[in-house]
Amino acid sequence: MFTGIIEEVGSVHGIGGGSLTIKASKVLQDVQLGDSIAVNGVCLTVTRFDRGSFDADVMPETIRRTSLAELKKGSPVNLERALTLQSRLGGHIVSGHIDGVGHIVSLKEEQNAVLMKISAEKDILRHIVEKGSVALDGISLTVAEVTDSDFTVSLIPHTRQVTNLSSKKAGSTINIENDVIGKYVEKLMQPQETPKENVSRITMDFLKNNGF
Repeated sequence: MFTGIIEEVGSVHGIGGGSLTIKASKVLQDVQLGDSIAVNGVCLTVTRFDRGSFDADVMPETIRRTSLAELKKGSPVNLERALTLQSRLGGHIVSGHIDGVGHIVSLKEEQNAVLMKISAEKDILRHIVEKGSVALDGISLTVAEVTDSDFTVSLIPHTRQVTNLSSKKAGSTINIENDVIGKYVEKLMQPQETPKENVSRITMDFLKNNGF
């Protein structure tokens, strides 16, 4: 689990053969093989590390669901280590399991903030709630507005400075993870099929025909 509070922006050092190599520093301070690190919001497992980088395997399903396929050498990526019981939950509960991607429609300055509008599929938009939480490339953000085709978040200068959002522009692809609580609530609220009652095949005619 993660919080959506980015610890540092790393960079892609190598990609290919189902593996990703990321240059980093802070997230490597206490890293162990098998640890989880969120890369642009995608929970990946550390398979190798040294003092300045780590490797992680990337499954075909991850490529299909996320924007990782668009990464190239030098691409900036948001990094966050997994949550510990001693951590402050400064953002919201983030699983690192991406629901899909969206595309930045526009970036509009509003005094000290930037309004970022993102288009997304209806299956994603139905879980987006105004003033609710959403993780974009692993960043915990608050939804400012929702329409039938897009949603908007407001970015403070600090968020843009310490994440990869400073390199994003209109048309850029971004990973989206909906609020995990909302997804489970929706699942639990769906009507369940009532199991069919067992109907006995033993009838009076059956008993008579078999000598009873």
